[in-house]
Amino acid sequence: MQTYDFIIVGSGSAGSVLAERLSATGRFSVLVLEAGGSDRRFYVQMPLGYGKTFFDPAVNWNYKTEPDPGLAGNVDHWPRGKLLGGSSSINAMVWIRGAREDFDAWAAAGNPGWGFDDLLPAFKALEDNQAGADQWRGVGGPLHITDCSTSVHPLTKRYLAAANQAGLPFNPDFNGASQEGVGIYQITTKNGRRMSAARAFLRPAMKRKNVRVEINALATRILFEGKRAVCIEYLQNGETKTARAGREVILSGGSVNSPQLLQLSGVGPSALLGALGIPVVHASENVGANLQDHVGINYTYRGRLPTLNQILRPWWGKLMVGMQYMLMRSGPLSLSMNNAGGFFRTDPAISRPNMQLYFQAFSTVIPKSGERPILTPDPWPGFSIGLSNCRPSSRGEIMIRSANPHDYPKIVANAFSTEADVAEMLAAVKFIRKIAAMPAMAEIIEEEVLPGPSITSDADLIQDFRKRSGTVYHPVSTCRMGTDAARAVVDPRLTVHGLAGLRVIDASIFPDNITGNTNAASIVTGWKGAELVLEDQK
Repeated sequence: MQTYDFIIVGSGSAGSVLAERLSATGRFSVLVLEAGGSDRRFYVQMPLGYGKTFFDPAVNWNYKTEPDPGLAGNVDHWPRGKLLGGSSSINAMVWIRGAREDFDAWAAAGNPGWGFDDLLPAFKALEDNQAGADQWRGVGGPLHITDCSTSVHPLTKRYLAAANQAGLPFNPDFNGASQEGVGIYQITTKNGRRMSAARAFLRPAMKRKNVRVEINALATRILFEGKRAVCIEYLQNGETKTARAGREVILSGGSVNSPQLLQLSGVGPSALLGALGIPVVHASENVGANLQDHVGINYTYRGRLPTLNQILRPWWGKLMVGMQYMLMRSGPLSLSMNNAGGFFRTDPAISRPNMQLYFQAFSTVIPKSGERPILTPDPWPGFSIGLSNCRPSSRGEIMIRSANPHDYPKIVANAFSTEADVAEMLAAVKFIRKIAAMPAMAEIIEEEVLPGPSITSDADLIQDFRKRSGTVYHPVSTCRMGTDAARAVVDPRLTVHGLAGLRVIDASIFPDNITGNTNAASIVTGWKGAELVLEDQK
């Protein structure tokens, strides 16, 4: 059995950062265990290739929720990255930090050091923003962020103009002074290639002699001596192996895998563990509880002007953009499908935005089996305006089904399970139609395809968004942070309450969800978490 100072379970957005930061001085040895394989795949590195990875079991856990009453009984598809870089290797790459108020609320709840002003220096230090440095943005850091303002589809300008006509201001930087308004999304790419956490942080760390990364290594159990985590048991190539942590075991498996591994190891709700025959090491009722997620929907339109559909669907168009990408690392394949978006309030009385917008200059109404049809859009000029809620009040849970680590956990999302979430979504979808009715958009719209002009009453609109909504892939809070061990899993230093030598550092520790895409906040959690770990070493 080999011993390392730190064992990091998971090489995703937080785990990759941890590996780089903890190994940088050369003082500590680091082992990273990744259940998936390499990120060196064409469709991983090509930004728009995430349409191909959306269902690919080679790089994706492909989780499914339980049938959800809030989504008309549908079973929701939950892609999660199963490769170096984790979900940062298969996501839509939009770089949104979250609102100042989100992090200030974390600190106000008793988590010192997690306020916005505490985290801003970390955000700036890790960024290399193409838009340049200012009081909000950083340059020179390991993670390159692309300014897409000159490369988005021309139809994007009409979306921005229509949103302005509907009352939303133009916002040049959602990571700046405020989030409200509409604008072009910044994305995590560099020179036309995806800038995952693996590319930015893990691969530089892998060049160091004090870092070892094991792929296809499924962590199955944390081993304890009394209340101290000392080893990780894992499966690799059909063989059970064990590695020892001289200092700490750090779980960075994300909001699904971190609570799953804790529960498999005897840390979780006592009744659940007892029913499955798992000896209780430490009873913690909140492991896997408090699940929060953003839920979204698209409204899709047939247009009178060409969209990306006319380029990405025909063979000659695929050939053209393929050549453009291979030779120049530019064009549609080098971007996210979300060219633009924004944030708005469903009620002027609300102090800050509670909804996020997305604009896509193509449409995928006609499904294609086995892949997200990003690279095979509809055969007519279509585009979509989408949205998702930012801080829903609905809560779910993620709990193991058995003591077998190969069995996927039971994901109960409970989407739209509160009246408040339903009411704000109803107001939000009406606002999409308001944007589409503005002159800049209305003059180029042939018809609304989804949900269609027959859906007008509140009851029908609610029925429609229950039927067609789904996750936008931002699950958090299943190992939430807080000072009260009766309500939280980890303390503000990310140590698991009641145990020693064990931390959770990933999006599962968020006390509450943030306003926007969660990858940036996951990465800064890894950065901040590494600072805490290093501070605590004697």
